[in-house]
Amino acid sequence: MSSKIRIAVLGATGSIGKSSLDIISRDTEKFEVVLLASRSNSDTLDELSKQYPNAVCVSAQKDGKKKLLSSIAESKPDITINGISGAAGLEPSIAAINAGSNLALANKETIVMAGKYVLQLAKEKNTNIIPVDSEHSAIFHLLKRENIVHEFSRNEHEKNKISEIILTASGGPFRNYSLEKLRNVTVQDALCHPTWNMGQKITIDSASMANKGLEIIEACLFFNMLPEKIKVAIHPQSIVHSMIRLCNGVIYAQMSKPDMRHPIHDAIYWPLTAPSSLEPVDFDNLTLEFSKPDTEKFPMLRLAREAAKNGALFPCAYNAANEIAVAAFMENKIGFLDIPRITESVLQEDFSGDCMNLETILNADAKARLIGLSLF
Repeated sequence: MSSKIRIAVLGATGSIGKSSLDIISRDTEKFEVVLLASRSNSDTLDELSKQYPNAVCVSAQKDGKKKLLSSIAESKPDITINGISGAAGLEPSIAAINAGSNLALANKETIVMAGKYVLQLAKEKNTNIIPVDSEHSAIFHLLKRENIVHEFSRNEHEKNKISEIILTASGGPFRNYSLEKLRNVTVQDALCHPTWNMGQKITIDSASMANKGLEIIEACLFFNMLPEKIKVAIHPQSIVHSMIRLCNGVIYAQMSKPDMRHPIHDAIYWPLTAPSSLEPVDFDNLTLEFSKPDTEKFPMLRLAREAAKNGALFPCAYNAANEIAVAAFMENKIGFLDIPRITESVLQEDFSGDCMNLETILNADAKARLIGLSLF
């Protein structure tokens, strides 16, 4: 009998981590948790350590980043689920790849900040990156089913087979708000997501549609597509997770309930299509709506496209500016509409540079944060 698949769960106490452990617990004959890591919430991590006594437990808050990175290498996972929020997830992703682990990636900032660097590193280390974001997971598996390999765009025939990628977005809680009403929304308003249960930062990002902006950049880098070939459709029900349009005009969509356990399940079983006990979509009483996003109300979409077109370190700067602006908004230091204002001002600076060098990537991140902080 073959040995179990060794899994590390980063961000174990967050929404992705909890969903991951739920999926893993359904097949303990196949999976073994070898590492649990959390940036905060040490009490919950202590409880998890009792449930998984054979797993190494690391609190970045108590043990520090260096301990986390070394523990990833020492635990020798076959799969690392990275559910860490924000830029803090980049270096753990790199550590997992360097350890020879496949990466089930929910931390979109890894690709936004350092996509070309990380994808090249994964190729050199002969590891796979499987997206866990529901949108990119949908695209990834749709492309696989079309027999288009991960690096499909290296083959011109396969590249030309795809006309466009269509990312779906719930529209967040402010989908029907006027621009004037957006000026006065509170943090609590922004945290009331209509369909998804997520961490606070990503929920704010969904409200501003910065989350979809990050996903536009991620799709460009991960699937090597031009920004103009990445479309966004508002879809409030969050049943269709993304679509691909082929050159013949036919659209293929991936559909499931709005539950992150679906893409996590697909990532840890990849390349297999394994049975799941998760609730399927019920078509007996289902209405699906689609509409065009309003980039005047939600300029983070436009700014993301500009960052993607500019390339170099501009995507990294977009992410950094948004992160410090969201943190300030959550502390009631700025208003909701200041998030795109600050991001746009940061992106007016020069972020040309070597996106294949980790030091310049981290320097660009720090530079964008300093500029952003000066704009409060």
